[in-house]
Amino acid sequence: MTKSIFTLFISLFIISCGGSKDKNKNSDNQSKLSVLIKGSDTVLPLAQKFAEVYMKNNPGANVTIIGGGSGVGIAALMDGTTDIAMSSRPIKADEKIKLSKMNKEVTELIIANDALSVVVHNSNPVSELTREQLEEIFTGKISNWKDVGGKDLKIIYYSRETSSGTYEFFRDHVLNKKNFGNKALLMPATGAIVQSISQTEGAIGYIGLAYDTKDVKPLKISYDQGKTFVMPSIDSARDKSYPISRPLYFYFETKLLEKYAPFFDYMKSDEGQSLVREVGYVPLQTS
Repeated sequence: MTKSIFTLFISLFIISCGGSKDKNKNSDNQSKLSVLIKGSDTVLPLAQKFAEVYMKNNPGANVTIIGGGSGVGIAALMDGTTDIAMSSRPIKADEKIKLSKMNKEVTELIIANDALSVVVHNSNPVSELTREQLEEIFTGKISNWKDVGGKDLKIIYYSRETSSGTYEFFRDHVLNKKNFGNKALLMPATGAIVQSISQTEGAIGYIGLAYDTKDVKPLKISYDQGKTFVMPSIDSARDKSYPISRPLYFYFETKLLEKYAPFFDYMKSDEGQSLVREVGYVPLQTS
C-alpha cells in the first residue's frame, strides 16, 4: 500500500486476511462521503462531534453515528449493517475468526485515548480508593461505605451491560478479570449510569472521561496500594499517571480505506485533534 498520511497517527494492521485487495489510490471527494458508524457509547460523543464539524465543512457529506455498545458495533460490521464499528476495546479473537471465515479483511484505527472515571454521589465523603478496594466493591465483597472510610451506608454499584467494551475493560483491568458481583446494576448506556448515581446517595459506577459532569463526583484512584492517588483528567491520562486509561478504536473493511480517507485525515488534523480535547478525550500523540 502506498504511504498514507494517517500512518502518522494510527497503527493499521490486518486482522483477518481474506486476500489482498487493490486500493484505489485516489481519495473520494470529501463532500461525497457517506458513511454509517455504529458501536461504543464511550466513543459516541467524540464520533458525533467529528461528524458534526466534518459535515459542516463538507455540506454534501453524510456521516451517521449510532451507539449501542462495542460488541453491537463489531457484530454490525460482521453482518454488513454498518460501515465502521466504533469500539472501546480491541477486537476479540473469536471476532477475528468470524471475520476470517467471511473473507473480510479488517483494519484497526486508533482515533483517540480515554480514561475511565470512577464516580460517586456528590454527597459521598469518600474521595479516593485503591484498585483493590474497587475490586472488592464491584465484586460484592465490600458492601458498606464505612468499610472504605465513608458513611454507614449500603453501596449500590452500577456497571455497563455485558455488550459494552467499557464493561470488559473495567472487568479486565480494574477487577483483575474477576466477575462483577451479582448485585451489580447493569445499565444500557453511560448516560444512564450518570443519572442513576446523581440520584442515589450510596451509588458508585464508572464512566468515560468525556461523560464527567458536576452531577457526580470523580474519585482519585491508586494502583500502588495507596501510595499515590491520581484524579482522572485529560492531562493525567495523557502522561499515563492516571492508571485506568485505554485507546478508542474504529474498525472497517480494509478495501474501503481510501473511501474513508478524507474523514480519517480530518480526525488526524490539528482541528480534529483539538476536538478530541474539547469533547473531553485524550488527543493522540502525533509527533
